[in-house]
Amino acid sequence: MEALIVQLVRALFYKRMVFGLSSSIICMGELLIDFFCTDVDINLVEGQNFQKQAGGAPANVCATIAKLGGTALFSGKVGNDPFGQFLKKTLEDAHVDTSMVVFDDLHPTTLAFVSLQANGERDFVFNRGADAFLVEEEIDIDKLNEAAIHHFGSATALLSDPFQSTYFHVMRNAKEKGKFISFDPNYRKDLWKNRIPEFIDLAKKGIALADFVKVSDEELKLIAGINNLAEGTNSLHELGAKIVAVTLGSEGTYLSNGQNSEMVPSVKIKSIDSTGAGDAFVGATLYQLAKDNPEIEDFEKLKEIIYFSNKVGALVCTKVGAITAIPTIEDVLTRFS
Repeated sequence: MEALIVQLVRALFYKRMVFGLSSSIICMGELLIDFFCTDVDINLVEGQNFQKQAGGAPANVCATIAKLGGTALFSGKVGNDPFGQFLKKTLEDAHVDTSMVVFDDLHPTTLAFVSLQANGERDFVFNRGADAFLVEEEIDIDKLNEAAIHHFGSATALLSDPFQSTYFHVMRNAKEKGKFISFDPNYRKDLWKNRIPEFIDLAKKGIALADFVKVSDEELKLIAGINNLAEGTNSLHELGAKIVAVTLGSEGTYLSNGQNSEMVPSVKIKSIDSTGAGDAFVGATLYQLAKDNPEIEDFEKLKEIIYFSNKVGALVCTKVGAITAIPTIEDVLTRFS
C-alpha cells in the first residue's frame, strides 16, 4: 500500500513539474502580415492584387489553442503601426491573451509577399521588421513562469540576434523551471537559402531542450540527415526530444515517445489551402496536453491526442486563411461525429 501511495505522489509531482499548476500555454515568435497575390499563376513583378492575412506560425498555434477553448498567450513584437494593430486585434478576436505583445516605435511590422506559380513554386519576398528586435527586458517573466507549456515554433526567431538570443534564453529558463517545452523548427527555404548548415545546428539546439518536437518529413530528413523515418526520429530522441511527431500530410503522423512508435492516420478531406495546417496540428496537440496532462509513457493516450490533432489540421485545409480557417471543438465534433 505504501509503495502505491509513493507511486501516486511521484506521478502527481511529475505532472506538476512538467505541466505546472496552470493550464495556460505561451507561444513565442513572429506575428506578421502575409500579403497573398490573388492573381492566378503570376509572379510578384506582374502581380497587382493582394489579400492581407494575419500570419506567423506561433500566432497560428496560439489562435488554435484559444479557439479550441484553451488559455493561450502570445509573446512577440510588432510595429506600432496599422498592421501591428490589425494583428493584435486578430489574435484578440480569436480570444488569445495579447498582454505580452510589444509594440515597436522604431521598426515596422514584418511583412511577407507571396505569389504561387503554376508549377507549385512560390515567388516570395520577406521584409523583416519588428519581430526581429524582441529582447529579454521586454518579456514578462512572471507570466512566463505561470504558464504550464512553452511553445517555440517561429520560422524567423532563429535567423538573427537580438531575437535569436532572446529565444534561446527563454527556452533555457523554461527548461530550468521544469516547464513542458514544445519546439517546431519551422524550416522555410526562402528564409535560410545558403545558411542551411546554420539552421540545422540551431534546430538541434532547440530539439535538445524540448519535450515535444513536431517536424515535417522534409525537416526530419534535413535535420537528421537520414532518409529512414524511424531512424531519423530516433536521432531526435537521442538529441533530447521526449515526444516526436512527424507530419506526413494526408498519410497521417508518425508518433514516437522513444519507447513506442506508430503511424497515426489522418482523415480524408478535400484540401483547398494547407496554409497553417501544421500550426493548427501543434496547437491542437498542446491544447490537449495542457487539458489532460498525460504521462509521456502513455502511448495510447498520445495516439488519441495526435489523431484529434490530425483532424484539426485537416479541417484547416478545407478553407482559405490560417487563423480564419481554424475550427472550434464543435466544428471538429460535428464534422467527424
